[in-house]
Amino acid sequence: MPDEHIKTRCCVVGGGPAGMMTGLLFARAGVETVVIEKHSDFLRDFRGDTVHPSTTELLAELGMLERFLKIPHDQLGRLGGEFGNERITVADFSGLPTCCKYIAFMPQWDFLNFLASEASAYPEFSLRMETKATDILESEGRVTGVQATTPEGTLEIKADLVIAADGRSSRMRECAGLKVNDIGAPIDALWFKIPRKESEGSETLFHAGPGQVVITINRGTYWQCAYVVPKGEAEKVTGGKLSDFRASVSGAAPVLKDAIESLESFENVRLLKVAIDRLEQWSRPGLLMIGDAAHAMSPIGGVGINLAVQDAVAAANFLAEKLQQGNLNDSDLKLIQKRRLFPAKLTQWFQVQAQNRILKPIISDKESIPGTPLFFRIISRFPALQRKMGSAIGLGARPEHIRTPEQSGES
Repeated sequence: MPDEHIKTRCCVVGGGPAGMMTGLLFARAGVETVVIEKHSDFLRDFRGDTVHPSTTELLAELGMLERFLKIPHDQLGRLGGEFGNERITVADFSGLPTCCKYIAFMPQWDFLNFLASEASAYPEFSLRMETKATDILESEGRVTGVQATTPEGTLEIKADLVIAADGRSSRMRECAGLKVNDIGAPIDALWFKIPRKESEGSETLFHAGPGQVVITINRGTYWQCAYVVPKGEAEKVTGGKLSDFRASVSGAAPVLKDAIESLESFENVRLLKVAIDRLEQWSRPGLLMIGDAAHAMSPIGGVGINLAVQDAVAAANFLAEKLQQGNLNDSDLKLIQKRRLFPAKLTQWFQVQAQNRILKPIISDKESIPGTPLFFRIISRFPALQRKMGSAIGLGARPEHIRTPEQSGES
């Protein structure tokens, strides 16, 4: 028998961006909501830390943007690339019809703590840390809740609706037996930090050299870097000489030649396994999958977090009022997939094109200095196209807006 039983209208599994935004929006709409997160805090490194204009616009609609922008962050108004000795601009966010015409770079734990703080203003919201979902509860083919473990023992959560936002390795989708289509990714990424000097510039850039791709993200006092490797070859790289790795990094990004010497060990290099997949079916009676649990994204463009947040908004818009009134139908859950499938498929299509046509050829050719791809060369010549790319990356397809009324709590 479980050590503890609780009952709620909505149980959200996973305290990432999708889960926390879902918890906030449902509670704001007056729906009793419990969010469970398996870790004791949000302090996990090398997570995506981009907050795109689509997300800051939602915060503005919620009346939270001013408080959000008080949190230390960096702002990126344009995205660029460096192919050999040629530097280009790929995306310009200055023309967006949004409050924030830039990508905000903020450690994800700060963003999640902010959402948790805002959600706590609503009495219908509850966040339970160190609570790991282990299985779903079912009755007559319907999901009726979640089984979980806590430091105090086992927990059974009965819920009218379970929303799984537990990431690309979702335990909930495994328990629910939902089929995953693996679209595939031929790359992985090695993440590391190195000190940054003002003389090294400030632009966040894509750097391409012979057989090497390095992404540098300006985080003020340091660069957060990603070194792209062919799928399955990360151990070969980290099992080699550190001096060879430093040389490869500086070969693609000469600006890092001095800073990379501060990397003292491969223990400070983390592997991010890149995956692109999508569920055939995002829901079962009583269960809805959103975010990476429904559609894992590549880090290309840094858009995964923001698509997950958009899923959360769509879920609240379609489901919160009906759930609060007790007349939610199983067919309602299918509306979320119908609404969000196109943006997910379109984004993944572009990511597949980028990884197969740009990244894979560059890292496969160890001899040649890569030239700027024709696609980027055309964009770099026309500011209007750069603004179009800014819209595609910053807002995405079918951006959501807050439609749920505020039923309780303080603004």
